Amino acid sequence: MGFIKEFKDFALRGNVMDLAIGVIIGAAFNNIVKALVDAVIMPLIGILTGDVHKFQSLEIGGIKIGVLIQAILDFIVIAFALFLIVKAMTSSRKKEEASANPLPTTTEILLTEIRDELKKR
Repeated sequence: MGFIKEFKDFALRGNVMDLAIGVIIGAAFNNIVKALVDAVIMPLIGILTGDVHKFQSLEIGGIKIGVLIQAILDFIVIAFALFLIVKAMTSSRKKEEASANPLPTTTEILLTEIRDELKKR
């Protein structure tokens, strides 16, 4: 029974649940990015090369370069989106830290000086 209880405690811990939610959202986001690259970006590249389907089926020496470039574009879009999310979270945390430790007011500074002077006597 101890093993099952330990597993249940582990599985229901907040960090594990957050991780599971993150993985599920990440998979859904991956589908969105894949659709964006497949339906918008790759056809635009195909138009530039002269044929919409030519670029995706491009092969050099048996290596499917078009598929590789498509996967790289998927990665770049996901990495850029994650960069924006992390940047927003970091700036939000900085604002929270700044508001959590506000600078002392003039009155507080004067009271501190008065207290320090009284301690000297």
